[in-house]
Amino acid sequence: MTPDFAANGGAPELSYDPWLACAWPRQVTTGKVRMITLEDIKSWVIYEDDRLLVVNKPGDVVCHPSKAGPWSSLVGAAREYTGLPTMHLVFRLDRETSGVVVLAKDAKMASVLQTAMMERKAGKVYFAVMSGELPAPVTVNQPLGDDRTSPVFIKSTVVEDGQAAVTHFTPLVVARGFTLARIVTETGRKHQIRAHAQWLGHSLVGDKIYGPDAQLYLDFITKGWSAALEEKLLLPRQALHCAEIDLSGVGAPQIFKAEMAVDMRSFCLNHGLIA
Repeated sequence: MTPDFAANGGAPELSYDPWLACAWPRQVTTGKVRMITLEDIKSWVIYEDDRLLVVNKPGDVVCHPSKAGPWSSLVGAAREYTGLPTMHLVFRLDRETSGVVVLAKDAKMASVLQTAMMERKAGKVYFAVMSGELPAPVTVNQPLGDDRTSPVFIKSTVVEDGQAAVTHFTPLVVARGFTLARIVTETGRKHQIRAHAQWLGHSLVGDKIYGPDAQLYLDFITKGWSAALEEKLLLPRQALHCAEIDLSGVGAPQIFKAEMAVDMRSFCLNHGLIA
């Protein structure tokens, strides 16, 4: 969002709060933190052995530890569940992205799998609900960098001098103005799928930053979820789900798969995207 210049030609009058847009000092919050229970994390487990814990993370859980205690994050809850002093995230998902998350129980396994992720030796598949009807498969090969025009400082966008980013979108079902898509990435840039979906003109349903207006994100972090936001976004979080990760070639015993989250599945059922 651009500033409105004063009529007298003086300093611009900002139409958003610059402290919310500034990375430092950070003034934003993300709403109430979900407190995880032991029963919760037990129900999320997809696979577990002596070296790995794999879970199907809901779309309202943060991965990294927070100040609200061990049960406020996936890593903290995993430590409490396993009784281990340290749990290693092999990769993370954004708070509002659901799906497969792999945690290692020892540093050696973590290093092997994290290196494989960085070297793009792991296969990862996402499902997403996109606004509009995507007519055919499409590959977006557009570099991403900081969106310096946005009031949200964490937002990425397509920029000429950005980092290389490649995303493959395949429509699975198209109905009633929405698309259920299978998405595979060749690179791992910040918010890559969401930024490329917006560039395509098919933002993810529920995306507060890359949806109809980034101002909605600022409204959410200052005032919380509301009927007005629901009317514009349709879902309280972005409809993005990590459905599958294949680390079998680098030490994992199998391909890990996670059923679509309940909120996304419900949206798809209600809009004719799944039977």
